[in-house]
Amino acid sequence: MSVLDPLPDGGLIRKMWMGEAHKYRDHLLRLDTESRTRRFGGGVSDDCIRDYVDTSMWFDTIVHGFFVDGMLRGAAELRPLCGTVTKEAEAALSVETEWQGHGVGSALLERTLLTARNRGITHLHMACLAENRRMQQLARKFAAELSFSFGGVVGEVEAAHPTPLSVVREMVSDGHGFATAVLEAQSRLFKVT
Repeated sequence: MSVLDPLPDGGLIRKMWMGEAHKYRDHLLRLDTESRTRRFGGGVSDDCIRDYVDTSMWFDTIVHGFFVDGMLRGAAELRPLCGTVTKEAEAALSVETEWQGHGVGSALLERTLLTARNRGITHLHMACLAENRRMQQLARKFAAELSFSFGGVVGEVEAAHPTPLSVVREMVSDGHGFATAVLEAQSRLFKVT
């Protein structure tokens, strides 16, 4: 799947804003037990998720969301390691059960790799449980080197250097996502009245 391919149910992938932390929290809380375990590497409580979101939506973290009818149904988090000066980051993905297996994870990871590339991040780390075959396949699709240790798997992807074209691709994607979000919010506003 490419960023130009249609997403299931007319979905849209766009960057999330700091003021949308509640949407990210609600998405993570809706994950079924298995998806939640895969996302966090083990079982986590609702309170743990709330605390996590309160600390994850900071300036150095970029979250792309997969939205269907204004509802967040999948997310990819790009978090620089050791602050913003590093050339390494961690990526984490979550997709609600109904939208798994439809290319949403691939599209989210592709957008995350583009964003990492344009920020000069050269190494992207993705950790998952050893039994999380879906995430391992996704990592391999994007040429990640996988290493196995302590019941888990770490995938490392080397990001290409930014180019004028990659920067323009991100700008166009961001512009489209912003315009669509504004139109969607306006549409919901008119439905209420």
